[in-house]
Amino acid sequence: KVHMLNIGQGDSFLIETPTGAQLLIDGGRDAAVLSELAKLLSWNDSYIDVVIATHPDADHIGGLVDVVKRYKIGLFLTSDVYADTQTYKDLITLVLEKHIPAYYVRQGMNLHLADKTDFTILFPDRDTHTWETNAASVVGRLQIGERSVLFTGDSPISVENYLVSKLGTTLDVDILKLGHHGSKTSTSPEYLKATTPALALISAGVGNSYGHPHKEVLSLLKKFGIAYVSTQTAGTYTLETDGVKWFRK
Repeated sequence: KVHMLNIGQGDSFLIETPTGAQLLIDGGRDAAVLSELAKLLSWNDSYIDVVIATHPDADHIGGLVDVVKRYKIGLFLTSDVYADTQTYKDLITLVLEKHIPAYYVRQGMNLHLADKTDFTILFPDRDTHTWETNAASVVGRLQIGERSVLFTGDSPISVENYLVSKLGTTLDVDILKLGHHGSKTSTSPEYLKATTPALALISAGVGNSYGHPHKEVLSLLKKFGIAYVSTQTAGTYTLETDGVKWFRK
């Protein structure tokens, strides 16, 4: 199962395997993520195998502070970009205090979640310690049998186009999580040509002050014949796959 969590203006995605392994990518801005997780996980489930913080912006990691307090985490992964914010400092302090195994990701790292289920890091491919935070976002490909999802974080067009030039058909997936909540700073025509998704996922808050998703991006999706789902209208959205077909739960 792949869940796009309705946590307002931000990102949070939960991946569950048939064997019970769970991967949480980002946690939104605040404790709203706990309410969404409580709806999906068993009441006595206090363990999440892997948490990935794509980058240190508050609308991606603010809720992870609450997640790390509430759940036991098996592994914590993030980009090595630094942010001088209290939210980021609080999160990293908690991870260290709880002795959670933690690593900076690099292109080529692979998480084997279950049989025929892997999450592969595509970016960053270098030291991003001093980068602008969005540009250093973790980009990863989830492969479940024959089915696939690409998670783009808040990567800007410059990073998208770099990935297209370096990775080519590796980016070809069924489902694309649009970068930066559907902002026009992400989702280039070149990226859509390379990823060829049948469905785009947009995580954005209702009436957000940024105007996400931007009309330019929605027009591009229409031009390429790509359907999309947004948390603004669908709320928490769940897809299931048996590795051969996708099913709307």
